[in-house]
Amino acid sequence: MEDLPPIIVRKVVKKGGHHGGAWKVAFADFATAMMAFFLVLWLSATASPEQKEAIEGYFKDPIGFVEGGSPNPVDLDGSAAVVRASSADQQDTEIQFEDDEIEQLADSIEEERLQDLMMTLQEKIDENQTLQEFKDQLLLDITPEGLRIQIVDQSKRPMFDSGKSELKFYSEDLLVELGKTISQVPNKISLTGHTDALPFSGREGYTNWELSADRANAARRAVVAGGVDEDQVSRVVGLASSVLFDQKDPFAAVNRRIAIIVLNRKAEDEITRNAGVRDAGTNQKENSNQKESADKLESGTWFDDAEEVNPDDVSW
Repeated sequence: MEDLPPIIVRKVVKKGGHHGGAWKVAFADFATAMMAFFLVLWLSATASPEQKEAIEGYFKDPIGFVEGGSPNPVDLDGSAAVVRASSADQQDTEIQFEDDEIEQLADSIEEERLQDLMMTLQEKIDENQTLQEFKDQLLLDITPEGLRIQIVDQSKRPMFDSGKSELKFYSEDLLVELGKTISQVPNKISLTGHTDALPFSGREGYTNWELSADRANAARRAVVAGGVDEDQVSRVVGLASSVLFDQKDPFAAVNRRIAIIVLNRKAEDEITRNAGVRDAGTNQKENSNQKESADKLESGTWFDDAEEVNPDDVSW
């Protein structure tokens, strides 16, 4: 009888152990929630009615734009603080601003907006290929009237042909690109044309005054094509050579330029006020003349003032 290999029986004995720690996490969450719940109950019981109203308004409108909102219902020290007073005391807690303070605040906001516009234009000049070619001819600065953008001539790259008011194609592209950015702000703009001191002799009765005004108007059409609204244009002025860029050389190319000013509020008001005074004076004079004419017509003195005409002297 052959020897058989021994039979080995392996017994696995299961030992008792824990079932995991998930229940501990759940219990910890439950205990935290209960602690927070009782904390809210305790705060609600100890808060005054005014504090409850302020907290209620905060959760309704955290930014505080509508009635009942409060941006800071609790101060930095952690104690409850009433920011919004009750309706009985609301009149006493309203913040009052003087006219001068409001004026200064509006001016600072507007100045910041013009500064942002200047930075945007400078960034576009660096990024835009059309504007980058004119980088040496574009001058940006803040003046008492607002943001001034000056496009000056170069001897090798003028904006206009000599004695002409038609924009060269690259000058028109430049102004169209500027118009796209200027149209993004609500401020009105002023356009001014300038020439050098060389007298214009191409046409009788046509001087640098007419030429500079026509060039400013050509610039206006270009920025309007770029997106500037017609109503955004406050004035278009031709100053000939009365305001030279280079005082030492009246015939220098930089004296031939177009200036675009994004007007601030004070400059806009000044222009509107001056226009109103002129219109009022004109209307007053016209009304006076019309009244005088009506009085003469009614009294019959209109025809008395007319010169007598001999029918024989009239050729029909």
